Amino acid sequence: MVIGGLQRFSLIDFPGKISAIIFTLGCNFRCPYCHNPELVDPKQYAETLQQDNVMDFLKSRTGKLDAVVISGGEPTLHADLPDFVQRIKAMGFLVKLDTNGTNPDLLEELISRKLLDYVAMDIKAPLCKYEEIARVPVNMDAITQSIELLKHALIPHEFRTTIDKSLLTTKDIIDMAALLQGEELYILQQCVTSKVLDKAFMENSKPYDDRQLDNVVTQAQKYVKRCFVR
Repeated sequence: MVIGGLQRFSLIDFPGKISAIIFTLGCNFRCPYCHNPELVDPKQYAETLQQDNVMDFLKSRTGKLDAVVISGGEPTLHADLPDFVQRIKAMGFLVKLDTNGTNPDLLEELISRKLLDYVAMDIKAPLCKYEEIARVPVNMDAITQSIELLKHALIPHEFRTTIDKSLLTTKDIIDMAALLQGEELYILQQCVTSKVLDKAFMENSKPYDDRQLDNVVTQAQKYVKRCFVR
C-alpha cells in the first residue's frame, strides 16, 4: 500500500460512525473536478506515509474510533489492499471502501473475505459518456460488473455521482439512476471547486440550482428507493 494521506477524525464519511480516513496514492481516472489532485496527478503527489506509522496511529485509537475509511486516489489499484484491510479489521475497526469500480475482481475478493462493512462506489456518468468524464479509456464491463456485484452484495453500500451542469445534464443523471434500478441509495454531490484537478474546469463549473435539484431527485426516485443531494 502506498499511503498519500491520513485524516485522523471524521463524523461524516462512514454513515453513523466515527472514523479515520486513509488516502491511497494514485488513480486511473482524471476526472476534472477531483478534489484530491495531490493523490492523482504524479506532478502533485503528496509525501507518502509509512504504513507502520499509520497502523500505530490506528492502534492508539482503538476504542475511540469506530471505523476506518479507505479512499483515494483509487484504493483498488493496490494489490495488497485485502491484506491491509485484514490488518485493520483485526484491530476491531469497521472498514468502508471508496472506489470507482474499475477493479471488480479485487472488490469481489474483499467482499467474499468479509473484509468490508460499507462500500461507496462513484458512478461518473452514463455509460456512453464515461470516458468523457474520466478522461481516460475505461473498461465499461468492469464498471457494470462492480455495479452488479454491489447490487447483490449483502453489505450496506451507496452509489454516488458528482454533478455539474458543465459536465452532466439532467437526462444524464436520470440515465444513471435507471442504471441503478431498484437500488437503496443514490447520492448526488455538487462539485466543490475550491481545489480541483483541472483548473479550467473551475472556471467553467455551473452548479445546479435548488429547483433543478429537486426535480432531478424526484425523477431519480422513480428508479432508486432513495436519492438525495449531499
